[in-house]
Amino acid sequence: MSNETQQLELECDITHGCGAIELIITPKQKDLGGFSVRRTLPTIERKTVGPWIFFDHMGPAEFEPGNGINVRPHPHVNLATVTYLFEGEILHRDSLGSLQPIQPGDVNLMVAGKGIVHSERERPEVTTSRRRLHGLQLWLALPEADEETTPDFIHYPSAQIPSVNEGGIPVRVIMGEAYGVRSPVKTFARTLYIEARLNAGQSLQLPDEQERAVYVVDGELRARDTHLPQHSMAVLNDEPGVTVTAVTDCTLALVGGEPIGQRFIDWNFVSSRKERITQAREDWKAGNFPKVPGDEEEFIPLPE
Repeated sequence: MSNETQQLELECDITHGCGAIELIITPKQKDLGGFSVRRTLPTIERKTVGPWIFFDHMGPAEFEPGNGINVRPHPHVNLATVTYLFEGEILHRDSLGSLQPIQPGDVNLMVAGKGIVHSERERPEVTTSRRRLHGLQLWLALPEADEETTPDFIHYPSAQIPSVNEGGIPVRVIMGEAYGVRSPVKTFARTLYIEARLNAGQSLQLPDEQERAVYVVDGELRARDTHLPQHSMAVLNDEPGVTVTAVTDCTLALVGGEPIGQRFIDWNFVSSRKERITQAREDWKAGNFPKVPGDEEEFIPLPE
């Protein structure tokens, strides 16, 4: 989900932790016109967790008939976007000609590579009724060898995402491998992304990984003596066997993987090279990116 008017703002409250928790990030809520987004990554102190460089929590938002998601075409380079919904629907279009409704539990993987343009709107028939939208949108920085790969779009229906019962706790392994199952979602570096839903009092041992962070989508968690309120992200070190306990009924998302080195981020562009971002900005301003079939008339101007 692209902010139409602003550069990325690194405006999160940071609390340094102890033990397995390196820091706790509390995102600032931003109004994007009709719905709210909580931006957790990147921050000044922590720009990436493994290959993940961007983490937005959308909603929950309620839309009246006639209102809703209406994000005009905008570009990306050298990254991959991952869209995952808990409620609602988004209509994805891109310059490859993809046209795909995203529904709860699906995984939309859009690989920008050397350059892609997409829009996020809604099907007209969806906008006629009152509805809710709730989900996460994340960006993956691509390894240097894959930054200029051919753009791609892969949609994984919910039924293709593996689930496992871990001590009575339903867990979805959205990307990577955990709890003995592997997701079919394509990765470029070692990548981890899981969702778990805990009842109050239940405990879950988190998968081990070189870098990882747990985000509290709703409810409250406790990691040893540290309280993790709703909408907080705890960045963990690589200590094995970290367990979290639900203080209330809770949904968590855990992301992580291997670090892939320094990345620069400017508007919708991510790259290991500053000059590549400069070129992308110039190309968008000059109209050198491809159009989105079926959505050619509008676009988000380059922020100055």
